[in-house]
Amino acid sequence: MVEVRKARLADMEQVFELVNQYANEGLMLPRTKESLILNLQSIFVADEKGEILGIASLAILGHDLAEIRSLGVKEKAKGRGIGKMLVERVVEETKQIGIPKLISLTYQVAFFKKCGFDIIQKTEMPQKVWTDCIHCPKFTNCDEIAMAIQTA
Repeated sequence: MVEVRKARLADMEQVFELVNQYANEGLMLPRTKESLILNLQSIFVADEKGEILGIASLAILGHDLAEIRSLGVKEKAKGRGIGKMLVERVVEETKQIGIPKLISLTYQVAFFKKCGFDIIQKTEMPQKVWTDCIHCPKFTNCDEIAMAIQTA
């Protein structure tokens, strides 16, 4: 049985491997182990008997905006609903914190639509653009789709 929970320090090696597998495919930004450890409290994992099958993280961008980041599921676990479980957990955490809008920059539009997200313009999330996107190598030619869900 898969349990979605907050990440623990003992999970970091598996989280690091999964994040950087996606990063090597150009689907996620790479992260160092140190960066993951420093953001441990914002990472959620899908755990099955000690094996991390999926990850997602929540980044707070301001009092009214948060972002789901680093969403990924191991290839062998795809199609089991693990990605949706992780998104639902991050949406719930966003609601509990009291942030009214959760965004995602993604290539997986159909998946996020199934999770209740709608496509938005990047101009609707200036906190993201001027905090993170401006430092991204794809800044002037971003091909990701902005999506959002209202959480409050």
